[in-house]
Amino acid sequence: MDALILQFLNGLDKGSAYALIALGLTLIFGTLGVVNFAHGAMFMIGAFCAVAMQSMLNISKVTLDPTKLDFLGNPAQIRTPMVESLFGPELGGSIINWSVPLSILLAIPVMLALGFIMERGLIKHFYKRPHADQILVTFGLAIVLQEIIKYFYGANPIPTPAPDAFRGSIDFGVLIGYAQNTIIYPAWRLVYFTFSAVIIAAVFAFLQFTTFGMVVRAGMADRETVGLLGINIDKRFTIMFGIAAAVAGMAGAMYAPINSPNYHMGMDFLVLSFVVVVVGGMGSLPGAVLAGFLLGVVESFASMNEVKSLIPGIDQIIIYLIAIIILLTRPRGLMGRKGVMEE
Repeated sequence: MDALILQFLNGLDKGSAYALIALGLTLIFGTLGVVNFAHGAMFMIGAFCAVAMQSMLNISKVTLDPTKLDFLGNPAQIRTPMVESLFGPELGGSIINWSVPLSILLAIPVMLALGFIMERGLIKHFYKRPHADQILVTFGLAIVLQEIIKYFYGANPIPTPAPDAFRGSIDFGVLIGYAQNTIIYPAWRLVYFTFSAVIIAAVFAFLQFTTFGMVVRAGMADRETVGLLGINIDKRFTIMFGIAAAVAGMAGAMYAPINSPNYHMGMDFLVLSFVVVVVGGMGSLPGAVLAGFLLGVVESFASMNEVKSLIPGIDQIIIYLIAIIILLTRPRGLMGRKGVMEE
């Protein structure tokens, strides 16, 4: 049972990333009707926001210490991070240590700006074009963004550690009544799941309980009628595009300690996230979240050695098998709406 609980936790961890990316994809498709293959790149850029924040906080000033000599006999160079010079060693060190959570403060404005630029500069020209055209242009944009990141940061993964307080593991079994050292689980993965749950709840609350969100939901259901009421629905949809990009960016920034950022991580998640969206139902926000966690848990159980010994390679294809089964029995997905992509 402890092994099953551990795999379930792993599934929630994977499902959190799937659900956050799929949520942003569904927001864009539901509001703008655009199949955005560049959304995985938003996740990747968010992860590199964590890398950038770590680099900025570690910018140092160099002083010479005449009491210490290097191997050439010159005064040794002492590098002190600027943050420590400004706030002192204790507070400055803490700020550097918490660079990953602080990177959210960088990721939000960067991703909002990038989302606005993408939507106004490119995506708006493809609203009435076939979905195949949208896929081609956004996939091309994803490749461009990927190569830009590769040019500036290189091809190798960049380790981005979690804060010291969450760098180790915790005895999760004790929290649910098991004996000590029965279920040991990485602390940051639990933080990531909690963070994902908060973001998902915040997005749904924003859409459900704010006037802005209510107008957006009305526009998703009947864009023309909302426009006839004198509401600039296009402007609100542009803002939603930026919010979707920000959600993906925050997901990527907080995922950096789990999977060291690399230039192709967006593509790695993109295909699976689209499968999640299709399984949940195109245009269905609850369906995207449900399918994200469901497929994450199933993939985790399929990766168990006991399962792989019975069916070799099942962990690589299980998500696609489930997608096929669900779409054969429920062509619109788990919670899909009638008429979406059925013309």
